[in-house]
Amino acid sequence: MCPACDRESSDPCCRTAAGGTVRGFGDTCVPYATGSRAAAASPDAKLAGVGPFRIALGFVVVFFTGAGMVATLVMPRGRSAFQVIGASVTRFVRIVIVWISRPVKDFVLKDGILATIGPLSLLAQLGAFLGLFLVGYAIAEWPYAGSFPIALREAGSSLFTIGLAHVGGPSSDVLVIMAAATGAVAIALQIGYLPAIYQAFNRRESLVTLMEARAGLPAWGPELLARHQLIQTLDALPGLYRDWEQWSAEVAESHTSYPVLLFFRSPQAWYSWVLALLAVLDACAMQLALSPAAAPSEARMCLRMGFTALRRIASTLGWSYDSDPLPDATLQLTYEEFEYAVEMLALAGFPMERTAADAWPHFQGWRVNYESIAYRLADTVVAPRAPWSGERRHLSEELTTPVRPPHRSPTGGTIDESRFRAGASSLAPSSTVSGRWITKKLRSGPGWQPTGVADAGAGDTGVPGVPIAGDPAPSDAGPIGD
Repeated sequence: MCPACDRESSDPCCRTAAGGTVRGFGDTCVPYATGSRAAAASPDAKLAGVGPFRIALGFVVVFFTGAGMVATLVMPRGRSAFQVIGASVTRFVRIVIVWISRPVKDFVLKDGILATIGPLSLLAQLGAFLGLFLVGYAIAEWPYAGSFPIALREAGSSLFTIGLAHVGGPSSDVLVIMAAATGAVAIALQIGYLPAIYQAFNRRESLVTLMEARAGLPAWGPELLARHQLIQTLDALPGLYRDWEQWSAEVAESHTSYPVLLFFRSPQAWYSWVLALLAVLDACAMQLALSPAAAPSEARMCLRMGFTALRRIASTLGWSYDSDPLPDATLQLTYEEFEYAVEMLALAGFPMERTAADAWPHFQGWRVNYESIAYRLADTVVAPRAPWSGERRHLSEELTTPVRPPHRSPTGGTIDESRFRAGASSLAPSSTVSGRWITKKLRSGPGWQPTGVADAGAGDTGVPGVPIAGDPAPSDAGPIGD
């Protein structure tokens, strides 16, 4: 007969009878599962042998989990050994979500699936921290509870402040109080962590959204310069470069402190902070290479801060890169692709002081500082496949070129801008250009027209050299600025 629960029991190791106090869930008397009657007969005997080792091991797990949580949520310092828990969870979530999205061909639908990586990573990080705390406290409770399943229930009840299970005794009471405090603090820190994440996300996206009008969707550096020339707003570029220099500094700080931000996607499918930054850097490099005397000083500062931000992010992710590349180092972007973009700018009337051949070494010297990191980052976050942004392992080979909206005139006509697009003159690129985007997709992009339609003259649009669609064009008309 069990003296505590008044039930018939053939097992003299009844838990309540051994210690004189109820040690089970509620009023239920639970026999020890250890099979050691001697250990059950004396609470002190349970702490002998492996008992102190288990308590120490449990506190080690709790300590390193707490250090990882603090390093991730309270004192972010970029790449840190204590951030391995959060980084591993984020990497695992990304792999799973990318694998789930692989069968989806439509990019808009795929983007909706990939957009869950960031939020799910935050939830998974919280779950990982709480799970490790649970295991740590369960290991520490093990010598007092007598079996690991009971210790696990005790730790879980304390950690989540349910209070349904309790193993008595002064020593275990300390662990119960610690576990309860740890659970409350972990959840409170995660809640406080969210505003910092979303504030940094909102600041990042403000300028990314601006790029739709400035550089098209998806953003492309040569398109940024061409649009500003076509609407006669080159004087706005210095201000744009200043804004993006400041933006790069903020992203370098926020995305290295909170690496999970890298996987928070823009609200719209074709927006991408990686492509937007790459477009601005390419625009700066092209303007400095083609028009060094006219290029604003802000372009140089924007370039330097931009590739510094990319390098800091690469260091946080543990990527290797050349911190001092040679100016003539090989690029993935080819000269033919660069020449193609220069032709588009020339057709738009962009002022140039150098030819494409003369500008190429200078452009190459700038781009070696950021191309490899930008390409790898664009592939990691599965950014849209845009010109000059590298390959995507998880996307189809279809490339999307920037869409330029129709240019309406005050008289109701539509300005024919077909000749201001790459491919509108006789200087067609070679079919062997790397990346396959020039010959395979750009010619089928929105607004592209064959060479014959480029010979148009000035119409009544208010812009010299730009005709209204359908108006007769004189045969001697040339590009804007001629």
